[in-house]
Amino acid sequence: MDVTLHLAQEPEADALLGRSPLAALVGMLLDQQVPMEWAFAGPHTIARRLNADDLDAHEIAAYDPDEFAALLSTKPAVHRYPGSMAKRIQQLCAYLVEHYGGDPAALWEGAASGKDLLTRLNDLPGFGKQKSQIFVALLGKQLGVRPEGWREAAGAYGEPAAYRSVADITGPESLQRVRAHKQQLKASGH
Repeated sequence: MDVTLHLAQEPEADALLGRSPLAALVGMLLDQQVPMEWAFAGPHTIARRLNADDLDAHEIAAYDPDEFAALLSTKPAVHRYPGSMAKRIQQLCAYLVEHYGGDPAALWEGAASGKDLLTRLNDLPGFGKQKSQIFVALLGKQLGVRPEGWREAAGAYGEPAAYRSVADITGPESLQRVRAHKQQLKASGH
């Protein structure tokens, strides 16, 4: 993985997301109840506070839970709910250590199909069906991870030229199109 993503709308944060499978997963995990840019800038903020260039699943899983929560709570906080998100990130990292040797890319590198990849993502702590489908779409559309059937596994998020989610954001214009789509959904009561 070494592409440029445009999810945090901050060059250094986006560069980390593009080269680090764990940063991309953590950003996706944080992407709820806060603006998308805030969520996807979170992994970079965490790495900086850990004095690291990248996130390491082993290190985060082993971190003292109270100290990790404090790290995320330091102003500016990484998330609106830094304590609960710290716990979720540590659960995610512990799961990756236990099931994938701490290598988040093994999640998709070993996937036999899009359906298998979706199942693997659904098994992650903090990932439900929608978050998993969006991540499958992000992997396929922007990160070149395209096991057979990935578009079908991603559901509507996998459709080409759709502007439904972070999977479709490649710059400021597409960000505005995704925002407009979400506002339209909200206005129609979805």
